[in-house]
Amino acid sequence: MGVQQSLVIIKPDGLVKSLTGNILTALSETKLKIVGAKVLKVPRYLAENHYESLKERKPHIFESAVRYIMGEFHTDRVLALVYHGEDAVEKVRKICGPANPEEADSTTIRGRYGRINSRTEVFENVIHASDSEKEAEREIKLWFRPFEL
Repeated sequence: MGVQQSLVIIKPDGLVKSLTGNILTALSETKLKIVGAKVLKVPRYLAENHYESLKERKPHIFESAVRYIMGEFHTDRVLALVYHGEDAVEKVRKICGPANPEEADSTTIRGRYGRINSRTEVFENVIHASDSEKEAEREIKLWFRPFEL
């Protein structure tokens, strides 16, 4: 696998619940280096591009997922980070747990803090983590300019 980068987003529900410190502490177990970080309001074009694969795989929840990351249900900010190091994608995903909080072990970030919103059918799982090296490259280019890393 080698040296990689992974995009991590602490989503609006993570910010509004003041989980940032807990999440960053959990991610520190990876021993990876943070090479980019910023708080931002997510515009629709970014949310739609970020979730483009969801539009194909699960079109029925695409709009709710876009609205969720844009902050329509909680707050309108996210914390986007880029972690860098050996096997970054796998290490981050292991600590985050599966996207579905009900399938996540209680020792993972999503298992501890996530929930499924029955109204929107969105996994309010407090965090996004790239699911592959290829996807990480695509996502990082969406969220960060080269000079920000």
